[in-house]
Amino acid sequence: MLPTFFRHGSNTALVALGVAIGAAFALARVLPSPLAVALGALVFFGSEYTTHRFVLHAPPQKHPFVLSLQHRLHYDHHVDPAALELLFLPLWFAVPVIALTAAIYALATRDAALTGALLLGSLAGLLFYEWVHYVAHIPFVPRTPFGRWIKKYHLWHHFKNERLWFGVTNPSMDLLGRTYRGVAAAERSPTTRTLFPEDVDSASRTR
Repeated sequence: MLPTFFRHGSNTALVALGVAIGAAFALARVLPSPLAVALGALVFFGSEYTTHRFVLHAPPQKHPFVLSLQHRLHYDHHVDPAALELLFLPLWFAVPVIALTAAIYALATRDAALTGALLLGSLAGLLFYEWVHYVAHIPFVPRTPFGRWIKKYHLWHHFKNERLWFGVTNPSMDLLGRTYRGVAAAERSPTTRTLFPEDVDSASRTR
């Protein structure tokens, strides 16, 4: 499992960056603030939901380049949920997002140590997200009851209703955003695989 996880997407780069930040703290003989690390992780877990719901599930855009990004970053993952090459964030997307996150933290804190600690927490959150997402889509049964439940939770989003259950690592933001349902009460959607059928129809007409 681990070799496959680190062969795809930006996962190795995330670990390397986290180690580099940790090394910088060690060289400076400064401990990262646990509160700032926790806050950085919380920021990520909030953005996990909002990005998934409002960015990755945004309606298809007319500009061909933007539309191609939408397909690579999420639409095609719904078409083929088992394809590992579509599962993880590509490095070309992760690098600018991490750089922007670091810049925001730096502007907000004006402090290198706090920025590093916040970024370390967000990186840990992102790496955990990638792992949970990976486990959800491979033939593996998690050992813990919560692990087994959160795997089913994400698969409901893919195979029952793509307009519900946007949380990947936890359901808290779905509860706040009113996108949580009991699976038995949720309507089965016909568009879990093809998120926007009009996008496919438009593409076929232009070929």
